[in-house]
Amino acid sequence: MQRVTINLDDELAAAIDRLVHTRGYQSRSEAVRDLVRDGLRQTAEDTTSTAECVAALVYVYDNESRELSKRLTRLFHAHHDLTVSSLHVHLDHDTCMEVSILRGGTRDVRHLGGHVIAERGVQYGRLVTIPAQIETEHHHHRGAKAHSHVHTHVRTAG
Repeated sequence: MQRVTINLDDELAAAIDRLVHTRGYQSRSEAVRDLVRDGLRQTAEDTTSTAECVAALVYVYDNESRELSKRLTRLFHAHHDLTVSSLHVHLDHDTCMEVSILRGGTRDVRHLGGHVIAERGVQYGRLVTIPAQIETEHHHHRGAKAHSHVHTHVRTAG
């Protein structure tokens, strides 16, 4: 077994201590090992899918974090084909929350989401994906000329 040293802020350490107490772990190490295993398992499952999806990427970040806004902007521009829309909210003087709606291949969407969440200065992040079928359709709408645009159909279980 290898020893790994990590630095945690006081809030995160307290949250792990609560988890240790609530679930009855013998130590912090046992709790962290389980959390890491779950995270690795989820990551492995998430990156194997080639299906399409729509997703909401929600993240909170420190607006004062060095160059973070520029890094995030470059990242989203590099993946402009996945981004549908974004909402930016100022939570306080230094903290912002963004919600980005993404659409594309599940692997690509999860890759982008993972990179955003892993950026230094991002304090919280969560990506929620919904399986979908994305099609460009050419058709008429009442009173309008024929045109093409993207339709996203949510896939249902079964």
